[in-house]
Amino acid sequence: MVIIVFGLPGSGKSYFAGRLAKMISAGYLSSDRIRKEMYKKRTYSDAEKEAVYKEMLTKMKKAVHENRHVVLDGTFHKSETRKVFIEAMKNKSGVEFIEVETGENIARERLKKSRTYSEADFEIYKIIRDHFDPLTEPHLLLQSTNNNIENMLQQATFYLKWKHDNTPGK
Repeated sequence: MVIIVFGLPGSGKSYFAGRLAKMISAGYLSSDRIRKEMYKKRTYSDAEKEAVYKEMLTKMKKAVHENRHVVLDGTFHKSETRKVFIEAMKNKSGVEFIEVETGENIARERLKKSRTYSEADFEIYKIIRDHFDPLTEPHLLLQSTNNNIENMLQQATFYLKWKHDNTPGK
């Protein structure tokens, strides 16, 4: 199973995705971690983003080939990027999408804090927000507050179990 957790910077997606991966015993691939491994100085340019997602795709394919579940964590704000991952999984188990949202004020406060793998600030948030292609296919949408991680994880595990149990051919 491949699960893509996506949303704007500061939404809480990385906090959630890491805990979800642990909860379901899946691998965890973070675009922020990959970017930090690939680039000493990070610019968040389009070319850099493309290279990061290409590397994430390679790592995802390896996990799938090894029959491991994996949670991918990134903004995935462009529909073209999401399509590449969907296409890669077309003849396999497919991709489940979980979008994490939060209020702009919460995101602004979160982005003021230092994070281990991301330098995204509120200016990056605004750029990505203004260029975000909404996902129109059915997916789980979670609202992140500063104290609802357990509820988010519960909703996600119920959703994933329901999706798995209702897969055609089962």
